[in-house]
Amino acid sequence: MLLKYYLLSAFCLLHFISDDSSAQEPPSVTEINDILPGASQVDQYIDFLNGKDVALVVNHTSVIGETHLVDSLMNREISIQAIFAPEHGFKGGADAGAQISDGLYLDRIPVYSLYGKTKKPSPEMLKGIDILLFDIQDVGARFYTYLSTLHYTMEAAAEQSIPIVVLDRPNPNGHLIDGPVMQAKFMSFVGLHPVPIVYGMTIGEYGQMINGERWLANGVQANLSVIECSGYDHTSTYNLPIAPSPNLPNHRSVLLYPSLCLFEGTTVSVGRGTSNQFQLYGHPELDMDYQFKPVSSYGAKYPKHQDQNCKGIDLRTLDISELKAKTQLDFSHILNAHQRLSAQEVEFFNKNNFFEKLAGTADLREQITNGWSEEQIRQSWQDDLNKFRLIREKYLLY
Repeated sequence: MLLKYYLLSAFCLLHFISDDSSAQEPPSVTEINDILPGASQVDQYIDFLNGKDVALVVNHTSVIGETHLVDSLMNREISIQAIFAPEHGFKGGADAGAQISDGLYLDRIPVYSLYGKTKKPSPEMLKGIDILLFDIQDVGARFYTYLSTLHYTMEAAAEQSIPIVVLDRPNPNGHLIDGPVMQAKFMSFVGLHPVPIVYGMTIGEYGQMINGERWLANGVQANLSVIECSGYDHTSTYNLPIAPSPNLPNHRSVLLYPSLCLFEGTTVSVGRGTSNQFQLYGHPELDMDYQFKPVSSYGAKYPKHQDQNCKGIDLRTLDISELKAKTQLDFSHILNAHQRLSAQEVEFFNKNNFFEKLAGTADLREQITNGWSEEQIRQSWQDDLNKFRLIREKYLLY
């Protein structure tokens, strides 16, 4: 079984997603919702694994109720030969962008990092593996890198003729389809596919789209199976039982993340280094009343504007139900901050083109700089969105 230390450290270091961010005992999935993720449908995939040497792509969110998937499968005498971990690591506590080293679990199972120098399982790592199992909670935004980890895992599985099973999980932003569609010249690990910022698909549906559209290298296709969620559809409200990464501590942050993440390509802080990440934004030169000070902390060792007083907007007063009811991304915040900082002659966009990688296009930066309204900006990507909706429709499971 997984050591009690592992469970306690994972649950204590990460806040469970609720309006109250204080530490608490993890409720079972069924106590949070009437929705059961694919991992909980054990009878639907255990026969795939019996008698096989299995590799898992998992992190701290890969649980069945209160039990980690690794623990659950080991209790059923499944032969686990390798573990692969995405950004933030197996335990989910590393900073965004931090290099993750390989390691061992229980002193015998290799844990390979798929974030850093190695983003794709190598043939050597997959030697002797009969089947791959993927189970990671996504949040439904294109720049959340677990999608890229899925892509490269599927690609490696296809090249080595290894079947891959995705245990599907609900998308907390599954009701949204909006934003500019990624252009090929700006594709990177924060966006590998021609999809909008929010695409309204579960990670299992997304995997089917990667496969069906032949987006893997050389057009290869994986032998992919998806274990569906029970009780879920794209209108469902799903409060994640475990924070999916260190800087998305609660449900409000998950809902605001797709609209606020573009600030990561600018000089504006989104609260990394505070306890209210992606629920506020600010800058030392903004002429606003609300203030916060980012400090070096868990999940944000070197936050933007560290130890400086930032002035900005506190979004914690926004009603969760109203956020969930939105059918579009909210670009008013970035337009407002750009206008105010430009008036102060502060350079708004970072010079490393990260904003373009997040946006998926150079057009958005030019539109903001040229003073386009939110409605004008939104109208500019409608044709691409309509084309994407037709592609998306082919792969929906719910």
